[in-house]
Amino acid sequence: MRFSDKKVLVTGASRGIGRAIAQAFHAEDAWVIGTHTGRDHKGDDFCDEWIAADFSDVEQIRTCAASVRETEPDVLVNNAGINKIAPFVKVRAEEFLSIQQVNVFAPFLLCQAAIPAMRRKGWGRIVNVSSIWGKIGKEHRASYCASKFAIDGMTLALAAEHSVDGILANSVAPGFTDTELTHKTLGDAGIQSLVSTVPERRLGHPDEIARLVLWLASDDNTYVAGQNIAIDGGFSRV
Repeated sequence: MRFSDKKVLVTGASRGIGRAIAQAFHAEDAWVIGTHTGRDHKGDDFCDEWIAADFSDVEQIRTCAASVRETEPDVLVNNAGINKIAPFVKVRAEEFLSIQQVNVFAPFLLCQAAIPAMRRKGWGRIVNVSSIWGKIGKEHRASYCASKFAIDGMTLALAAEHSVDGILANSVAPGFTDTELTHKTLGDAGIQSLVSTVPERRLGHPDEIARLVLWLASDDNTYVAGQNIAIDGGFSRV
């Protein structure tokens, strides 16, 4: 088991990609701490500890950061995020700022909280879950694109500053993924339309993203840092 001596914190662990990541770490015998908003938590046992944290509330972000300082995770996976689809000129300032708070400010504070213990140990892994929309633009997603380009920039800065401390920071950029939210949002017709644009002609699976995250977070990764790795069936490059 690659993570039997590791403590791992995964944000947004109760559903979708975050759930798959937390389950994969649990299967590798890690001590898994997951965050949930309180609205989507079902008492799942694949996390050894749960933290209720709605990142739309700044004080809850700060409380979560305090928990990170206390628990001292070896691995931090910033997965929680929100999106808002709207024409550029219709995006309200408060909506834009809310997305930056959840998608960028929360990971920033959690990284700040996790790094001191990682530096002391001389080992740490940070994986930020970005998006293909942090690699290429997309209409009606200005706020989301801005947040994902920002998280990738932050990851580069982390790697430049803290790789020397044994802390390897990377981001992963999922493409269209087979989650409950995808089906609820798009329906069968919408999904088929998306699939036709992907070279592999299928959606990605959360487990595939989880496997990449686990490798980046493991001792097998000794020299990969500051990378933004697309896992999108070739969509963003073809």
